Amino acid sequence: MRLFVLLFLLCVAFAGPAWAQQISLELGKSPLPLNQYYTISVKLQDQQLEEYTPFPEIEGFKKSNKYSSTKTIITGGKTTTILTITQNYAALEEGEYVLKPFSMQVNGKTLKSRGMPIEVTPMQLNTPQQLNMPDLLAEDEDSIAADEPEFIDKEDNAFLTVYTDKKEVFVGEGINVVLYFYLAETDQRLLDFYDFANQLTGIMRQLKQPNTWEETFDFTEITPENVIVQGEPYLRFKLYEAVLYPLNLEPLRFPQLKLQMIKYRVAKNPSLLAEDRQEGYKIFYSRERVIPVKELPPHPLRDVVPVGNYSLTESLSKKRVAANKSFTYLFEVNGEGNLAAIMPPAPEVPPGLEFYPPDVRQDVTKRSGRVMGSKTFAYAVLPREPGQYNMGNMLHWIYFNPTTAAYDTLRPSLQVRITGARGSDALVLTRDLGSFYNIIENEDNTLVDVHFFDTIKRYTNIILLVLLLITAFVFLKK
Repeated sequence: MRLFVLLFLLCVAFAGPAWAQQISLELGKSPLPLNQYYTISVKLQDQQLEEYTPFPEIEGFKKSNKYSSTKTIITGGKTTTILTITQNYAALEEGEYVLKPFSMQVNGKTLKSRGMPIEVTPMQLNTPQQLNMPDLLAEDEDSIAADEPEFIDKEDNAFLTVYTDKKEVFVGEGINVVLYFYLAETDQRLLDFYDFANQLTGIMRQLKQPNTWEETFDFTEITPENVIVQGEPYLRFKLYEAVLYPLNLEPLRFPQLKLQMIKYRVAKNPSLLAEDRQEGYKIFYSRERVIPVKELPPHPLRDVVPVGNYSLTESLSKKRVAANKSFTYLFEVNGEGNLAAIMPPAPEVPPGLEFYPPDVRQDVTKRSGRVMGSKTFAYAVLPREPGQYNMGNMLHWIYFNPTTAAYDTLRPSLQVRITGARGSDALVLTRDLGSFYNIIENEDNTLVDVHFFDTIKRYTNIILLVLLLITAFVFLKK
């Protein structure tokens, strides 16, 4: 019996990494109000997003923005990362709709969904703007000129710009940087993108800032947004977006960028028998931008303190614990900022407690130009002496809030009571590592010969040989 158990465990050990990487689809909920988005999400575990086909169209809905979120879990030294890409859908009106069965290709894997019915409940909504369609011009055939058409340059209303949500930032403070291309709705036939993928690679290289931590926004489709510029309708194309966190006082410098577009010359006298536009090229330039970086106010921890807008959530697995019985304390930092730069607070441990290095879990959501989320530190604590212990006396976390331009401290408020006798001479008990480790108590601790696996291999070969002989005997007998 032990032989087969060991063989099974070996198979599980080798198959484990293949099971770890998973890709799945997740559909939104129904019913939903008219002013809320319906969502379809792709989730990837322990892998990067390399490529994926577009999200499906839903009749009665219009695709809105996409956003991504990342969840990082570190347990027992093992790190698990879950990346989620979410597509928002806005319902055009209330009613009953159907998301038809669809499939998507994600990193070369086919994901299939059976779809679902979607109910959109009533909600007051502003009347959507109606697009002005150009009038169709009809001409008499006798008026068509037989000569080659004459093409002229028509002035376009378009521009390339680098947008930042702040004019200056503190060291470590996040700044949203977006590269936009604006095009007037009336000039859509005048311009087209040219060799965009290769151009964007060079543009992103120029936008990189060597002295910052960068959180980029993932999107594979360049879709226009309808915006108003100085009272006129424009299409806005988002070409790049990231939140940058300066690591030192070096200013952020965005050089003049250029984007080459196809620019069409239009026929002076349009003809139904000839092309009405002629292809050419035009280069658009953005303005150079410099964002100053300010030093943090004087403080002993100025060079290492995190920067952001944060709050604390805490919890105890038990508020009353017997001596020598472990418990878990969660210290969770929530808010907006560079979560990757947040380090666990170092506890000032009293003689009656023992703290172990924490397991770390990080959840990041990137949406609407902001990077938000939480970082959780799970401390396993082993009490030795009875008494009342205030977690606020052992842990605190200092950070700088750029909104108030002041330092602040997150300090716990929970208390734990340790009961029973003093356990300084007791055996060290195991950490509270979860139910998985409870099987250790039931396992055999008998020493195993180092050549045990060679013996297993020999017996396995003998069994296979016997099975082969039996099969041959049965075949010949028949």
